[in-house]
Amino acid sequence: MALVKYNNRSLKNLTTVPAAVTGNSPGALVHIKTLTASSSSTLDFLNGSSNVVLDDTYPIYKFEFINIHPSANAKSLTFQTDTGTNTNYNIACTTTAIKAYHNEPDSQTQLDYDTQYDAAQSTSFINLAEEIMNNNDSSVSGTLTIFNPSSSTFVKHFMSDMHGMRNDVYAWRFMKAGYFNTTTALTRFQFKLNSGNIDVGQIKLYGIKDA
Repeated sequence: MALVKYNNRSLKNLTTVPAAVTGNSPGALVHIKTLTASSSSTLDFLNGSSNVVLDDTYPIYKFEFINIHPSANAKSLTFQTDTGTNTNYNIACTTTAIKAYHNEPDSQTQLDYDTQYDAAQSTSFINLAEEIMNNNDSSVSGTLTIFNPSSSTFVKHFMSDMHGMRNDVYAWRFMKAGYFNTTTALTRFQFKLNSGNIDVGQIKLYGIKDA
């Protein structure tokens, strides 16, 4: 029998290898797809297209945003979703938002719940990050987690946590949560700026195992 090392210990006489060794443990992130922007108007994840999985394979899906840089200054990163083969991207969504910021001169700070970023059954694109600066060294990064998007029973909950350099040179953290008010399976997600193109950056999609 081959010797397996785990946590610097030898595992002998095993009939099965611990899940943590194989990477199949509950909660493990499974990479599905990476999209890389290059002056892109949208970045789209479509179930069944280009090996993208957005179905009941995983109970939770997680998007990671890495250095999203806008082509123009003070633009917002947004997203919406749709069902089946529909491409309207207008599912009714209700959200809440919290922001925290601190500027480089160390003269302004704030942490608050901000009603201007709320949505109430809105069919518009949902803001994930606000007023991103487009200086060469500026970008926004973070995560968006979607829970059970293929459910035919429950509405679809999500949470996002983003951080970027805002156009007025602030460290700006923007946290949002909400639900898409549909019991139909969500099969596609589109990301775009409120205007202009995504100059560069990556969005990675992962599935999170539960067993």
